[in-house]
Amino acid sequence: MSATVTAPTEPTDGPEVSDGGIKRGLASRIVARTGGGLVSVGLVLVALFWLMPTFGLLVSSLRDPKEMDGSGWWKVFSSPGQLTWDNYDSLLSNDDMMRAFFNTIWITVPSTVLVILIGSFAAYAFAWLEFPGRDWLFLVVVGLLVVPVQVALIPIAKLYGDTHLFGTITGVVLFHVAFGLPFAVFLLRNYFAGIPRDLLEAARMDGGTDLTIFFRVVLPLGLPAIASLAIFQFLWVWNDMLVALIYADTDSAPLTVALQSQSRAFGSNIEVLAPGAFLSLIVPLMVFFAFQRYFVQGVMAGAVK
Repeated sequence: MSATVTAPTEPTDGPEVSDGGIKRGLASRIVARTGGGLVSVGLVLVALFWLMPTFGLLVSSLRDPKEMDGSGWWKVFSSPGQLTWDNYDSLLSNDDMMRAFFNTIWITVPSTVLVILIGSFAAYAFAWLEFPGRDWLFLVVVGLLVVPVQVALIPIAKLYGDTHLFGTITGVVLFHVAFGLPFAVFLLRNYFAGIPRDLLEAARMDGGTDLTIFFRVVLPLGLPAIASLAIFQFLWVWNDMLVALIYADTDSAPLTVALQSQSRAFGSNIEVLAPGAFLSLIVPLMVFFAFQRYFVQGVMAGAVK
C-alpha cells in the first residue's frame, strides 16, 4: 500500500478563516493583531482632544485680561506668570453673577428631582399597573415628545401672566418639568417593563404593596435608567437660555442669561465673563463624570439579552 503525500499549500492573501470557520477580513485581522493597546491610546487621544476646549477656558479664566486681548491661551506655557486668581475674585464679588449662579441651582435641581420623581411613578403605573385606557394614554405621552418648546412659549406666557408666575423661578421650573416629563416617562417605562415579572410577583406574595415594590424593587433595579435621565434633564435645564430668557426676570435669571448680558460688553468685563463661563461649564461636566458609570449601564441596558 502506498502513502499519499500532500504538498503544503502556500499562504494566500485572501480572507483568513478562524477556528470557528468564520472568514475574517483584513481590517479584522489588523485589529486582532494590534490588540487593545492601540485602541486605548486612540481613545485617550480623542478624550484629550475633547477636553482641550475646557482646559483652554480654564487657562483663559486664570489669565490677566490684558494678556487675553493680545495672545491665545497656549502662551501661558511660555510665561506661566500670567496666571492669577484675580478674575475669580472679580466673579465672586459680582452680585449679579453670583445671584444668577444660585438661581441656576434653584432652577436645575428642583426641575431634575421633580421630573425623576413624577416620571418614575408614572412609568411604573404604565409598566405594571392595569387601568382603563393605559395604552392610549401612554401613546398620548409618547406623542408629546414631538411637540417643540417654541409652540408653547406664547400660551404659557399668557397663562403665567394670569397666574402671576411670570418672572419667577417657580414658573421656569414648572415649564422645564412639564416638557421633561414625556421623555422621562417614555425612557423609564421601557426600562421598568424589562424587569422580570417574577421579582414583582415574589414581592407581592410576601405582602408588599405597590409602594413597597416601587421603592424596594423597581427603583434599585432602575437606577441606571434614572441616572441617565438625571444627566439628560440636568444638562438640558442647566444649559437652557431660551426658556429663562422669556420667563425669568432680572432677579430670577440663571447663569446663561447673565453670561449673555455680560457678553454685550465683552471688551470691558472679560475678567468676569471667562471665569463665569468656566463655572457654567464645569458643573455639568462634574455631574456627568459622577454618574458616568450608571449612565453607561443605562445606555447599554437591553443591548444584550
